[in-house]
Amino acid sequence: MSVQFHGPAGDAGLRDWRGAITRGVKGRCPHCGEGRLFRAFLKPVDRCEACSEDLYHQRADDLPPYIVITIVGHVVVGGLLLAEKYGDWPMWWHMALWPTLTIILCLALMQPVKGGVIGLQWALRMHGFGGEADQPERQPLPSRGRNP
Repeated sequence: MSVQFHGPAGDAGLRDWRGAITRGVKGRCPHCGEGRLFRAFLKPVDRCEACSEDLYHQRADDLPPYIVITIVGHVVVGGLLLAEKYGDWPMWWHMALWPTLTIILCLALMQPVKGGVIGLQWALRMHGFGGEADQPERQPLPSRGRNP
């Protein structure tokens, strides 16, 4: 898969997106892999302590929770269906296991997934990681005159 960038002529070449995502999942700087990516559970650092890469412009926003919900939903619903088909568990066991497993998986996956998303943004030069200021999205002007 190749990605083309249409930016200033001084841009360096392509960035390794697989390596950047892997380093982000591990909680490391997507550029060097040495510095920490997070200063708190879900708060990224503003700048890498090892290579001084600016990380303050990351905009992971809602994508990590969507990814975590998708992963956890597949695991929990699949496990529940298998347990119902092949097991004869009492209802209290289901009520204890599945909500607990859901909470544990969500908490365990949220930081690595957010790190991976930040790594992908860095690799694709999104949201200021390419050296250009992030441009706000332009909305179309409302139509004047005719009502549909």
